[in-house]
Amino acid sequence: MRIFIAVLIVVVALRVLTRRFPRWLSIGRYSPTRTNSSGRVLSPWERQLHTVVTFAKISVRRYFRDRTAIFFTVAFPLIFLFVFGSLNGGNNSVSFNVALIDQSRTQFAQNFDNQLRANKMFKIAQNVNDLNQAKDRMSKSEVDATIVLPPDFGAVKNGSNPSGQAVIYYDQNSAQAAQTVSSVMEGIFQGINAKYVQIKEPFSVVSKSTNTQGLSKMDYTVSGLLGFSIIGLGIFGPVNYFPEMKKQGVLRRLHITPLRVWQFFVSSVLSNAVIGLFSIAIMLAVATAVFNFHMVGNYFELAAFIIFGILTIFGIGLAIGGWAKNENQAAPLANIVTFPMMFLSGTFFPRYAMPEWLQHVSAYLPLTPIIDGIRMIATEGKHLTDIGPQLGMTLVWGIIIYAIAFRVFRWE
Repeated sequence: MRIFIAVLIVVVALRVLTRRFPRWLSIGRYSPTRTNSSGRVLSPWERQLHTVVTFAKISVRRYFRDRTAIFFTVAFPLIFLFVFGSLNGGNNSVSFNVALIDQSRTQFAQNFDNQLRANKMFKIAQNVNDLNQAKDRMSKSEVDATIVLPPDFGAVKNGSNPSGQAVIYYDQNSAQAAQTVSSVMEGIFQGINAKYVQIKEPFSVVSKSTNTQGLSKMDYTVSGLLGFSIIGLGIFGPVNYFPEMKKQGVLRRLHITPLRVWQFFVSSVLSNAVIGLFSIAIMLAVATAVFNFHMVGNYFELAAFIIFGILTIFGIGLAIGGWAKNENQAAPLANIVTFPMMFLSGTFFPRYAMPEWLQHVSAYLPLTPIIDGIRMIATEGKHLTDIGPQLGMTLVWGIIIYAIAFRVFRWE
């Protein structure tokens, strides 16, 4: 947590400096005899780096002045965090919506009816008085199954114990849930039967706690949401403002200066890394404070890997935004690239729930090794030395992406 607190302090300090000392971030006219604060003449390589750092500072300052950019990089991912946090952070107990129709008038049936209504595993539907109403509710998937107690349920025959057979009706759309309800009912009847017929069962099962707390669904989901945040930072940001800068002629004016393409790219990457850490630090802080996110791994290693992932995905935004002449070209291409990663890389849905062939295909998407690496560090306590395949895949994609970005980049 210390690394993210430090990043927040640095970003706040940077913003204060940009407001108090605006000339500190200003770009002067290019001069071959540029000097540093001590008056020493900078070498050509130092002048090039000075230009990179200057443009990076200006990009960070422009970001903190753009409320729309702050919303989509900070507030928008937080909205998804609260949505999935509400879905995964509630009561994890399993329950089923069932309709209960008691056609019997026996005392045993009445007691059994009360027992089912008191069972937290069953949510008894209201205002269901006959089987036709129950079938209508099942066809609309409002209830999972219908439990019917026949007229002779619980009746005492020939002076023996009460007996009867409950009937469970279900729709084909909820067959799996109905099978589970049937298993639960069998367990209830086994307890009742044991009161009337004493049979020592030769085999049984007992459950014991390991006294260790495992990962919650939210712990697993946060890693995917971090990947979603990286997509917003790395792709939607450049895709939006690069075509706008071309439209306003900003890039054309920069092109006639001694600024080189690699300097422009590196400055954009550096500023995006700072902004990315700021956004993700806020998301992790909210996830920890509000939804009890449990971080298993090392924060420094997680921050380093996230920066690496941001730099890689940012190359996609540079390629699309640098190639497109306007928003009409950039937006459709960005959607084509983004949506497969968003839904197949484990951002919102776990990849292990996909068909096996789709798992193999999605493993080669650029975002997949990034989310897998984040999840392995955050939830499994892995180190950077343990995620070599994810680092290697991300590096290969980074080389390919930036090679394409340099090739297709256009100043206007």
